[in-house]
Amino acid sequence: MSLLDFFKQPDLYDGLERCKAAGGVLLDVREADEFAAGRIPGSVNLPLSEIETAETLLPDHETPIFAYCLVGSRSRRAAARLRGMGYVNCESIGGIRDYKDALEK
Repeated sequence: MSLLDFFKQPDLYDGLERCKAAGGVLLDVREADEFAAGRIPGSVNLPLSEIETAETLLPDHETPIFAYCLVGSRSRRAAARLRGMGYVNCESIGGIRDYKDALEK
């Protein structure tokens, strides 16, 4: 892995396809007001500020989780915290700012 790979942002659309193929959970970790203003269709909201409550929404630690936020920083932190909580299949797929299709409200 090169230094450039470290700074490379995930491809949101690739992540959405992998989420669909895996039957995973598309997790929006933005705050509730951001989620209400517009979200990727099919996503569920669990703000990063409440990530410790993940087991109420996601009781199975084997569930594939694909997290996104606005630009990708919160989703990276959320994925790391979820892994620390024992979730074995979670990743950040970037930010909704890269989403070019219609948002759900």
